[in-house]
Amino acid sequence: MLLSVAYFPPLSWFAALARDFTLSADRVIPSVVHLEACENYQKQSWRNRCRILTANGPENLLVPVVHEGGTFKLPITSIRIDYSEPWVTRTERAISSAYDTSPFFEHYRDDIFSILESRYERLWDLDLALIEYLLDKFGIAARICFTQDYSKDVPDDLREVIHPKRKDTVLEDLGLEKPYFQVFSCKYGFQPNLSAIDLLFNEGPASISFLKSGIRK
Repeated sequence: MLLSVAYFPPLSWFAALARDFTLSADRVIPSVVHLEACENYQKQSWRNRCRILTANGPENLLVPVVHEGGTFKLPITSIRIDYSEPWVTRTERAISSAYDTSPFFEHYRDDIFSILESRYERLWDLDLALIEYLLDKFGIAARICFTQDYSKDVPDDLREVIHPKRKDTVLEDLGLEKPYFQVFSCKYGFQPNLSAIDLLFNEGPASISFLKSGIRK
């Protein structure tokens, strides 16, 4: 499986990994995922944004990046985060406002905020730290590899499938286009494919059961 890195990735990103992860009484078979490390940075993608559900409806949270000469020709691993504006504080306030009444917010808040406050210089490193944390809390065993060159013709390529500007059918294909508890669903109805932190804060350790429940063989 080939994926691009993402900031607090959408639920479909982790659903794809949960598809290949197997846990039984006698063995664990991890998912194998290749993260695209050789692509150029792309704006308006999940690489530096995520979507959560707030009291005002779905809201995008952004990580500002340093725009240098030829930013969109730079490899994703070279993109630097812009700390000249207080985006970390704004992000923490938005997440707290959205999820402070969710069942498991207190369990994960400090860890997640600690990652945000670590002031990673590069977007790649922040995204990877969040991905590794969420994989651990979801209980998804995964062997992560990084691409060594860029290739267009790759089996199980989800790099451009999971994208905010395109129809993402991963949850539908896996039989996971179904609701779970959300804090503001009474006001806005169930909102599918938000950032995976929405599932984690609302379902906690039961998140893995949700991610595995609809997978079609």
